[in-house]
Amino acid sequence: MTENFLPGGNETILIVDDHETIWDFLIDALSELGYSVLLAENGLDAVEIYEANPAQIDLVLLDMIMPKSGGHQTFLRLKAIDPQVKVLLSSGFVSENEVADLLEQGACGFLPKPHRLPVVLKEIRRVLDAGKDAANG
Repeated sequence: MTENFLPGGNETILIVDDHETIWDFLIDALSELGYSVLLAENGLDAVEIYEANPAQIDLVLLDMIMPKSGGHQTFLRLKAIDPQVKVLLSSGFVSENEVADLLEQGACGFLPKPHRLPVVLKEIRRVLDAGKDAANG
């Protein structure tokens, strides 16, 4: 019954995370609610995928701690490709200063791990709907 209250959508979300259990959980949940989901297992892949499909990706859910290009560096590279990119940061182990720095530079929010699905979905909708409100206003 409570699943009716989980907000869904039809946008495309790029999940950037190096933990299979996390991406499995998010891909299943988001797909079930109607989202299209792309996966990057590290920051370098995320930049390549975003560069190839900037108009198709509505939101990036970006883990902060990853091999091959951490969240901070990946965020800055995504911003360089598209200054309007919508990025939600995610981590279980990251300094508040680093998060604050990226929020100041345009990240849309921060989701602490472990993820709680209702919180993740609400944040995703908040960010996506804020973009629509700005476009319509």
